[in-house]
Amino acid sequence: MPQDDGFRALDRQECLRLLSKVPIGRVVYTRRALPAVLPVNFSLDADSSVVLFTSSGSDLVRAIDGVVVAFEVDDFREETRSGWSVVVTGRAQVVNDPAEHERLSRTGPRSWMPVRGGVFVRIESEIVTGRTVQGSHRRDAVGGA
Repeated sequence: MPQDDGFRALDRQECLRLLSKVPIGRVVYTRRALPAVLPVNFSLDADSSVVLFTSSGSDLVRAIDGVVVAFEVDDFREETRSGWSVVVTGRAQVVNDPAEHERLSRTGPRSWMPVRGGVFVRIESEIVTGRTVQGSHRRDAVGGA
């Protein structure tokens, strides 16, 4: 009989639904052969890809254009010890098509920071995984008093 450890895997549709509810996520990529994580605002496009808007000359664009990256979003509530996490893994590409850039200018994310020479970066949702956690409310649980 499997033990209820408080975790539940999410299917792709539920992951995408949750992904569309939050404004900030984290791009996980490689910089100088080391792991790097950068929080960014984003939007979820109609084809389920993650779209970022950033400066064309940014270190981020140079590091991720044309490579596979991970993108993570989550929401956790300390008071209920519950929450969820979703990870999208896929190839990141700068959007070079003028028509697509124009469409994303109307529908895509707006940067929270000043952007010079802005470009959209699309992360294909090749692999989408997620899970929820429902923690113990007992005070004697791991980490409790």
